[in-house]
Amino acid sequence: MDITWYGLSCFRLVERNQTTVVADPYNSSLGLPEPKLKGDVVTVSHDSSGHNAVDLVKDQQYVLAGAGEYEIGGIFITGIAMHFADEAKGRYHRNVAYLIKYPNDINVLHLGDLAHVPDQSTIEAFGEVTVLLVPIGGGTTLNADQAAEVISLIEPNYIVPMHYAIDGLDLNLEPIDKFLRVMGVSNAEYQDFLRVSASDLPEQSEVIVLTPNISD
Repeated sequence: MDITWYGLSCFRLVERNQTTVVADPYNSSLGLPEPKLKGDVVTVSHDSSGHNAVDLVKDQQYVLAGAGEYEIGGIFITGIAMHFADEAKGRYHRNVAYLIKYPNDINVLHLGDLAHVPDQSTIEAFGEVTVLLVPIGGGTTLNADQAAEVISLIEPNYIVPMHYAIDGLDLNLEPIDKFLRVMGVSNAEYQDFLRVSASDLPEQSEVIVLTPNISD
């Protein structure tokens, strides 16, 4: 499987002869050029311009925008409501995470705009996670310390940070540096995409920093 990051929370998951999934496509209102995307299924973590630009995805057949269980083209996708009510601040944070299970035993968990550390029962419901796509930039999502706590609970094979400050993005988010320090990563491995094989997984959780696929 190849996983490509387009900035913010937008990813494309491609596995040969399987359904292609695009997660959280964004539009140009964020300061970044509109991504060039093609896929069969689009997942939307919540209804905002940074995550719901489904019309940009060519050849789409299904749009998933809520909790539920779906079987599409041989893959299983579970949308998990991970809303967060902060009574002290009087706000309600809506978010849906997606667990995408491929028949080759590769499970990808996209946490969307997760803003809190889930309880143990939620963590256990995820099961084995091969690749964790996790927000780290603070703002309306997890900050670096919270992200590290979530990662320690899930224990994925690969950790791919998302939703943090990059050049051109018009959002007030933290850069990736703090997260890497918290995770004890001194020499981050930057890649254009992450290639995942179920037969060749790291024994210890490995942080992979992806270069955003952005073109003017």
